[in-house]
Amino acid sequence: MKEEKKNLLQLAIKLGLSSDEYEKIKEILEREPNETEVAIYSAMWSEHASYKNSIFWIKKLIKVNKGIYKSGENENAGIISIGGGWALVFKIESHNHPSAVEPYQGAATGVGGINRDIFTTGARPIAQLNSLRFGDLRLQKTKWLMDGIVRGIADYGNCFGVPIIGGEVYFDEKYNDNPIVNVMSIGIIKKSEVIPAVAKGIGNLVYVIGSKTGKDGIHGASFASEDITEKTSEKISSVQVGDPFTEKLLLEAIIELNKYRLIEAMQDMGAAGLICSTSEMAARGNVGMNIYLDKVHLRQTDMQPWEILLSESQERMLMIINKKNKEKVEEILKKWDIEYSVVGEIIKEKSLNFYYNNELVAKVPPYSLLAGKGAPVYKRDYKNPDYLSHLKDFSLKKIKKKKHYIEEAQFLAQLPTIASKKFIYEQYDRLVRTNNITFNFFSDSSLCYIREIDKIIGATVDCNSRYVWANPYVGSQIAIAEAARNLVCSGAKPLALTNCLNYGNPYDKNVYWQFVQSIKGMQKACKYFKIPIVSGNVSFYNQTNIKNTTNPILPTPVIGMVGVVPKKKIMTLAFQKKGDMIYLIGPSKNDINQSQYLIHWHKIENSPAPYFNLSWEKKLQSVMLDLIDNDLISSAHDVSEGGLFITLLECCLPNLLGFDITTILEIRKDAFLFGESQGRVVVSVSPNKEADFIDFMVSKKVPFITLGHVTKGEFRIDDVSYGFVKDYEKIYMSSLEKLYEE
Repeated sequence: MKEEKKNLLQLAIKLGLSSDEYEKIKEILEREPNETEVAIYSAMWSEHASYKNSIFWIKKLIKVNKGIYKSGENENAGIISIGGGWALVFKIESHNHPSAVEPYQGAATGVGGINRDIFTTGARPIAQLNSLRFGDLRLQKTKWLMDGIVRGIADYGNCFGVPIIGGEVYFDEKYNDNPIVNVMSIGIIKKSEVIPAVAKGIGNLVYVIGSKTGKDGIHGASFASEDITEKTSEKISSVQVGDPFTEKLLLEAIIELNKYRLIEAMQDMGAAGLICSTSEMAARGNVGMNIYLDKVHLRQTDMQPWEILLSESQERMLMIINKKNKEKVEEILKKWDIEYSVVGEIIKEKSLNFYYNNELVAKVPPYSLLAGKGAPVYKRDYKNPDYLSHLKDFSLKKIKKKKHYIEEAQFLAQLPTIASKKFIYEQYDRLVRTNNITFNFFSDSSLCYIREIDKIIGATVDCNSRYVWANPYVGSQIAIAEAARNLVCSGAKPLALTNCLNYGNPYDKNVYWQFVQSIKGMQKACKYFKIPIVSGNVSFYNQTNIKNTTNPILPTPVIGMVGVVPKKKIMTLAFQKKGDMIYLIGPSKNDINQSQYLIHWHKIENSPAPYFNLSWEKKLQSVMLDLIDNDLISSAHDVSEGGLFITLLECCLPNLLGFDITTILEIRKDAFLFGESQGRVVVSVSPNKEADFIDFMVSKKVPFITLGHVTKGEFRIDDVSYGFVKDYEKIYMSSLEKLYEE
């Protein structure tokens, strides 16, 4: 018996549990667990499933409930009211670890998983965005990762039939071994038709619907809760395999079932598979379940009970229905060619009882598995990283001044992070559903038309990881401010956000400090802007640990934000015609901190975060919405990566126009052109509205300067030609593809 207990403890530790956690399991069960139960707790108490190292801080993030329908606590995604009895359903999640090992399937199943989170609520997905991070594109491994990830996103999304309307892609050597794949999905539903993820109704039937259960993805949640090492490639079996055609049928079947109100509750079977969906739904509903594992329809016949419980085979749902609706439910499932199994029923006893061939193989209380409740909650130690002290050593005086910066301007225009991502996004089907109107309106945020309610939504994903690395507290505020700024520059009023928090190992005190400071920064920004966080995801362990050398990624708290645009108030970033005046709204600073110019041209990584003022950001965004509402401007584009010059370039490209501007003496020319100090927007104004624009800005006491005017096609700065728009178009549009093909 002692040897058996020892073996169980060793199994628990092998599966990622600590000896203390094993003792806690014994206390909960009031006995020794069996092997199946150890496997259950290892999956549900993993970081990926339980958020045990993050949930203490996550709960501190503010939720401002004004205008919010539901926050996503009892559903699979955040839900916000948008008027007329309708709601948006949206969420962003990561699939980083699987994509690092098997980039194609890792990214593809990330797309499938986030869409299931949306339509599990009964909503129809209408748009997707993604936030991607890759390493040095000169490396063959980076090219292999990018190729697989982009194809995986494209193939799954294209087959499933939801347009990718926007996103962001960064390249930095800190992601050489750990790419970041964050995918956001947005759906729409009538508020009265939302399907909860709460088990209810004693005697109601439990169904597994969708694809057959196989051995793919087993221990996927545990795999996502550890560092990348030399042996990580051996865990390719932990990566799921997707089938977008089955998912499309599953979506349509659920939409029809929900039309007749036949679903009592539902949850996606994602991370940790069947054990996750049964435990979370039962715990939320304060009920239990009898589950008969031998009833689950399988892809392989030799699966053990624990494998059936932990499998992460894709395109599966756990569905609760009333017995009286059984015949109608199964008729609709057969119509859509959806496989299903009746695997159990809801019981009053607050216990999950798993049977296999009439034998009870596991018995666990569902509440003990629930994140933030019965699962462990840890508050880890943290400390300031040593690198912070080196950032203060940077001085702008160390950078020599020049009279002209033509070479630097051309260099920045072809950096992978700045240059056009056309090479990537042209692989996506952006026209499916014909609701993506970004093509007609080049804007700071992506735009999607919702026919059901005749409204346009704006959506964006944003995060500059270098800013966060330099100052997690300020950098995380900047991520939220930039997302909101992108929306308002498109004419959208921000409504709510979702986040995907990507960091290294939480047991690393420096990494955990970055995480905690980011949480505090986001909390402050959300309170200030009154923008609630309604859903999100945490992804730890994004780091390599090879040959005793630890390399965490840059802290990357990606912000996904949505807003609603009045139909006649869409604002483009594109300059409209020659002769329009160009203005810069917001204060310019002698600041090139953490800019692409400083990092890539001068090869200096150590500098503080760029200038940022939260109070000014709020005022700027209010002014921008007023300018658009009063029809005083012809275009608006915020200043971000690459600084003012790149902003002007991007304003010129859609209509192949140029600019003639004058810099200001108070600011160094390189800082003025390439610095990335925050809170600035470039606008163009028609000459016949210039007087009204100036009067308005003066009345609002908002800092602004006249930059110059729009020209036919030449770029002129201080009466010096920096080249022509067609030349910049060539390098901006083609440099990413050229670098990839080298």
